Amino acid sequence: MIKVLGRASSINVRKVLWTCHELDLPFEHEAWGQGALSLSSPEFLAVNPNAMVPVLVDEDLVLWESNTICRYLASVYGDAGRELVPPQPRARAQVEKWMDWQATELNNAWRYAFMALVRKNPAWGDGQAVEASIQNWNRHMTILDAALGQGGPFVCGAAFTLADIVLGLSTHRWYSTPFTRPELPHVARFYQQLCQRPGFLKYGNNGEP
Repeated sequence: MIKVLGRASSINVRKVLWTCHELDLPFEHEAWGQGALSLSSPEFLAVNPNAMVPVLVDEDLVLWESNTICRYLASVYGDAGRELVPPQPRARAQVEKWMDWQATELNNAWRYAFMALVRKNPAWGDGQAVEASIQNWNRHMTILDAALGQGGPFVCGAAFTLADIVLGLSTHRWYSTPFTRPELPHVARFYQQLCQRPGFLKYGNNGEP
């Protein structure tokens, strides 16, 4: 059986857990990191020398990097009823574009504000840097709002895909972090759509930003 290693409070672990749920895929979940099993242990470093979660173990295959894990699961275990990545190259590229944007541009925008306002990490205490991060975060969410306004109800159109999983978790974090946000009607509608999905309610909207 597939194993997912990593604490369930991690946004990147939740990507994988939610993907497994959407695929109706049985899995074992082992909590590693921050109060659970140590990421610096030889046992964990043997599967991911970066000492980061999540890690997927599928028989003799070991993967890290959350978006890569989600792509693998969708490609191997998806079917016509649970197709999270389109088989057509152009449609697939659209999904992967938004996944990569989430992992690079969007994540980098929110990191400073999140660490300061939610994690309360004193190393992220520069008020000007916090405000700059908030502004950048809101600007990126405005980009998402514009894309959702072109069609929908999901990021790449009518079908729910992996892009919605990764951006849905980022949207949940945006709503959960205490700062002033602009009104983005298409993002709000998108978020309400996600709140109707059991996988999101179990692994995404679970009280953790």
